[in-house]
Amino acid sequence: MPHGTDTMALIPVAAEDLATVVTSLEMTTRPLPRPLPPSPFQLVHWTAPTTERYRTLFRRIGSPWLWYSRLVMTDAELHTLLDNPAIEVFAVTDRAGVELGMLELDFRERGQCELSFFGLVPELAGKGHGRWLMAHALTRAWRSGVSRVWVHTCTLDHPHALGFYRASGFTPFRRTIETFPDPRLIGILPRDAAPQIPLFEDMAS
Repeated sequence: MPHGTDTMALIPVAAEDLATVVTSLEMTTRPLPRPLPPSPFQLVHWTAPTTERYRTLFRRIGSPWLWYSRLVMTDAELHTLLDNPAIEVFAVTDRAGVELGMLELDFRERGQCELSFFGLVPELAGKGHGRWLMAHALTRAWRSGVSRVWVHTCTLDHPHALGFYRASGFTPFRRTIETFPDPRLIGILPRDAAPQIPLFEDMAS
């Protein structure tokens, strides 16, 4: 039976903000080992990335999906985060050493690992390289003492992101609604970033 309108909720969103549904997913059992899919790329551990180098790769991967959280940090804040031994950052590189992807693992909460950031540059989307990167991610995340690995995605991400995480063995455990200032309207990202997401510039003026 269809629900009546009395069960619906309309949540106001400020003109300069974006709203997205965030789905958090978890894996509480270590998956069986699988052979790594073949790949022309390497995964390189960044032991001490500079804030500039980190932000450059973060922008290349995340701008199409409006990733912005690390771009609004001060240099000192980002440096402190990257210098934390419980945060591990990896870059996907080709044979020439060009950085094409990012994996960030957060072990700060005891017994858990969050896949904080996981992504490839847009040119590599849909070519199967994500499975290779996820295989590496899970191998590194499920270290001794870890009993839960989790990740989150949202409706602003790649349309296949949620399905990919579920196919990788993650199970949704929570959904939330997040609102935040549109990074294109506050100068964090170019105005032409993520053209698939409407820019309510006229409404905000």
